[in-house]
Amino acid sequence: MGSEVNMFFTCWGLSAIKKKRSFKNKNFFERMLAFMLPKGPENVPTSNMNMMGIGPRFFEMMMAQKNVQKLPALISLARDLDVNIQACQMSMDVMGIHKEELLDDISYCGVAAFLGDADRSRTTLFI
Repeated sequence: MGSEVNMFFTCWGLSAIKKKRSFKNKNFFERMLAFMLPKGPENVPTSNMNMMGIGPRFFEMMMAQKNVQKLPALISLARDLDVNIQACQMSMDVMGIHKEELLDDISYCGVAAFLGDADRSRTTLFI
């Protein structure tokens, strides 16, 4: 629709914009947190309602029936459409996520910059 769109990824949402490969330059606590987080958009679960594996399969089936693309394809589409993808620097610092771990061509900012962009933008997504 021609509007500027900002997507602000923070905390657990940063897993959706991580690269596939892992990085070794982490301290013990950063490695432990990285072990608990999804390893990239391919591994972000579609549902937290597991119900012995039925929940995620149900959501994947419903997404396929409704022709909803999977997360990696949606992120790729957003990048192709020049969506401004922003990563929260404070969340990255707290969670031990380094810039090299995230996708290329994204911006890094704090909450104040995000709020300024949200004020100027017609559409803002907080993930």
